[in-house]
Parts: sequence; C-alpha cells; structure tokens
Amino acid sequence: MSECQDGSRPGRGSLVADFRPWLGRLGRRRRRLWLGGALMLLTAAAGIGLLALSGWFITATAVTGALIAAGVAATLEVYVPGGGIRAFAVTRTVARYTERLYNHDTVLRVLADLRADLFAVLVRLDGQALSRLRASEWLNRLTADIDTLDGLYLRLLAPPVVALLAMLAVVGLLGIMAPPVAWGAGLVLAALWGWLVIGQPAWGMTPGQREVVTRDRLRSRMIELLQGLAELRGYGTLAPRRQELAALSRRLYADQRRLAARQGVAQALVGCGVSAAAVLALWLGARAHAAGHIGAATLVMLPLAVLALGEVFGALPGAFTRLGGTRAAARRLNALVATSGRIRPPREARRLSEAMPALALEGVTLRYPDALTAALDDISLTLHPGERLALLGASGAGKSSIGQLLTRQIDPSTGRVTVDGTDLRQVSLDDLRDRIACLTQHSELFQASVADNLRLADPEADEAALWRVLEAVDLAEWARSLPEGLETRVGESGRRVSGGQARRLALARVLLRPADVVILDEPFTGLDEATAVRVAGRLDAWLAGRSVLYLAHDASRLPGVTRTLTLSEGHLR
Repeated sequence: MSECQDGSRPGRGSLVADFRPWLGRLGRRRRRLWLGGALMLLTAAAGIGLLALSGWFITATAVTGALIAAGVAATLEVYVPGGGIRAFAVTRTVARYTERLYNHDTVLRVLADLRADLFAVLVRLDGQALSRLRASEWLNRLTADIDTLDGLYLRLLAPPVVALLAMLAVVGLLGIMAPPVAWGAGLVLAALWGWLVIGQPAWGMTPGQREVVTRDRLRSRMIELLQGLAELRGYGTLAPRRQELAALSRRLYADQRRLAARQGVAQALVGCGVSAAAVLALWLGARAHAAGHIGAATLVMLPLAVLALGEVFGALPGAFTRLGGTRAAARRLNALVATSGRIRPPREARRLSEAMPALALEGVTLRYPDALTAALDDISLTLHPGERLALLGASGAGKSSIGQLLTRQIDPSTGRVTVDGTDLRQVSLDDLRDRIACLTQHSELFQASVADNLRLADPEADEAALWRVLEAVDLAEWARSLPEGLETRVGESGRRVSGGQARRLALARVLLRPADVVILDEPFTGLDEATAVRVAGRLDAWLAGRSVLYLAHDASRLPGVTRTLTLSEGHLR
C-alpha cells in the first residue's frame, strides 16, 4: 500500500485532477444541481434586492417628506416599490426554504450514488487487495471520506459561482447608475472573492489535509483498541495504545485550531472587505451625488446593495479553508478506485456443464504480499463429484486459503486451480460461484431481519423454504419464539443473537443455496456438543448428492466424510 493510498502523504496531482472523477459523478445529477444552483442564486438576488430597494424606498420617502414639509411640491409612487419589497421578502423566504430542502436532498442522493459506486469497487477486489487496508480503514473510506465530499457541490462549487454572479450583478447595477462606484467597489470585491477562492484554500491546504489523515488514523486506532481491549488489558499493553491515541488527539486538535483560526481570519476579511467596498461605494456615490449625477435615494441604495453581498460571501470561508481535507479525502478515494485486484473475468468465458463438477488444485503455491513464507506450497488435491473431503489442520495451516482459491477469490502464485480440467481463470465467475456455496470462518450477518439475511442466498425463497433450513440447523423453534418471527432484526453484525445462533444462521443461508459444491469452513464453531451433534445429523441429509469440502481442526463431528487429508504449514501430509 502506497502512502498515497492511505492518505499519509498527498500526491502531486492537480486540484482539478483530484476532483475530476467526482465531478463526473456529480454530472449524473446535472439537472438537479443546476436547479439547486438557480435556487441559491434566486435567494441571493432576492436578498440583495430586498436590502437595496428597502434602502432606496426609505430614503426616497424621507426626501419626499422633507420636500413637502419645506413647501416644495413633490410626489412619490409608493405602490410599485412597496410591492417590490414584499415580493423580494416573500421570494427570499420561499426560495431559501426550497433551496435548503432541495439541495440537501440532492446531496443525500449524490452521497448514495458515491457509496454505491465505491461499494461496487470493493466487490471487485480480491482477498489480497482487500488485505492492504484494515477493516476500520475500509469503513472510513465508505463513511468519513464519502461524507467529506458532501460539501463538494453544496459548499465548493455552487457558493463561489453564486457569489461571483451576484457580485457581477451588483457591480453591473452600480455601473449603470454610477460607473466610478462600480469600478471602486468592484475591485475590492473581486480581490476579496479571489482571496477566498484561491488564497484561502492554499493557506489552509496543509493543515486541512493533515487533519483528515490524523482523524482517519484516530478512528482506526480507536476501533482497533475497542476490539482488542480484553487482550490489551490481559497483556498489559493498554497504556501505550492510550498514549498513542492521546498523541493523535493532540495533533488533531492542533490542526483543528489552526483551521479555525484561519477560518476566523477569512470571516473577518469578509466583513472588512464587504464593509470597505460599501464605504467606498458610499464615498464615491457621495461625490457623484454632489456632482448631480445621482439622487439621494440612489446614493443610499448603492452601499446597501454592496452590503447585501456579505451573506453570499460569508458562505465561502468555511468550505475553502477546509478544502485541503476535502482534497485529501478525494485523493484517497481516487487511489481506492484505481486499486485493482488480480481477479480478472476472462474475455471469452467458458460455461460449466450441467454435471456435478470436479475441482482440483494442481501444484499450487500461494504467497501473500509481504508474507515471510508461502501460505501454500506445491499443493495438489482433487474434490471428486459427490465426495465429502475433510481437510484438517491447525489455525494458520492454509485451509481457508484453499477455500478462497476454489471459489476464485484469490488466484495462485504458481500452479493452477481447475474445474473439470479447465483453469478457473477461463471460467465465468458468475457461473462458477453459482455452483459453489461457501461458509467462511466469519458469520457475516447484516442489520436486517432473519428472513432478509437468509434470502441473500436465494432472494426468491418463500417462507416455507426458510423454515426448512432453520429446522436443519436447529433454529426453527428459536425463530418461532421471537416476537416478530422471521421479521425480527438481528442487529448490526448479528449482535442481537449469540455467536452460536449467528453461526447457524450463516450455515442455514448456505443450505438455502442450490449449489453442487459446498465448502464448509469450521461449520460447528461456537456450538456446544449436543447442538453440534443434532445439526450434524440433519446436515447429513441436506448434503446428500453434493460435493463437500470440510475445512476443520478435526473430523469428529463432520457427517459423512469419505476421505481425510491433513494440511500443515502450507503442505499436505
């Protein structure tokens, strides 16, 4: 894993190159994004119009009243500006509410799209590619890094464009009424906009990138500490881990303080810059008024129109100060998307015959990246059609690696894996995996109902089929006792059920799949002796007519074993 992939050292790509893949993904929601931007612009325009027209109307009313009091005949049309003020006020309120609702809905849709795309990338990776990052780091990619990109449109793309268009509109309005005012205020506003969009990101780039990397490491270390808390306490090594977390926290807080200080400076610059532009507009407008070029009401309207830009400019400092963090997240996700496993679907895939297949390893050696020794060394074995082969060995002997090879989750370093004499690399992956059902060492359950977790194996399975497989693993009575039966949720990672129940649910899911070949890796882990005996007896009938590969420590509970092999330190004995 390169430093670019884990985010610890940014690459040298340009800002546009870093964000280009994600801008392309935003393009799939182009219409919604344009409409959301239009709503933001409408809100800004209504706010500017409300403040400017209100100032003009109040001043014009005062001037007209003063003239009348002085005995000068004067009139003022109050209905048109009064109606305009009400229209701007209502438009601003409705547009702001609609914009917030609509744009946040759009962002949630975009985040769902990004997560689906990223999950599709992960699905295509093999075991060796997945092993390059810890589980906590994969979780951070799917959650924290994607969440960081939610500001790409809502804070980094639309607001500066809206601010620029609003600034040009105000400067254009000033230019129509008093060109010197437009030039003076326009130069100040343009310099302010340029600093916020270009200078401010450069100032906050390094601490912003560093903050995201540190936060990622802190999350990962915290998750690992909680998962291994009992072991760390048992071996007396908890204190160094806590010190590491404290050091990461201090580093994170330091960068957050730097970013907050720089964001505060930018907010102050917005206030000072917009105020300076307004004061300059007032001064130049006063000179134009003295020269008789503009009236008193227009004189007041000019600086108020400039002041109204403070709202749209005020949305820029927070996002652009932290652009470095968004960029770091985008780079890490780019590295992840560019990651490719070694598993490649064949260009011209061969279909398997309808007959029960024979699987074989022929002189297979498997070496994981950076491993000191080979996981498997010159292994040759065959699982014949209808055979029940028990492959025994201690933990770490390489049994699970053989299961991954037979399902082509990984490819061998040397040698080949075949099905009916055909190299697996020439066989359709979908066809191969439709014919093989596999129970891994991990009982993967999702935050869903019992029925939903079982139907991962067969989405079309009816309730009768679900009850049959639950009966086979001795869980039917338990499931009937649940308050909502099959619709009872099992919790995140199956936390609402015991380890033995989770294991049997995973086994039931395997039985639900109509496969010719079944690979069972430690099928009775977490089961007491009596339960294991009952499940083994029922399992025997379910496995009739199928090829079975047991991966286990011993064969005492395995039903119907016809042949036994022993694997030790990557070698068959």
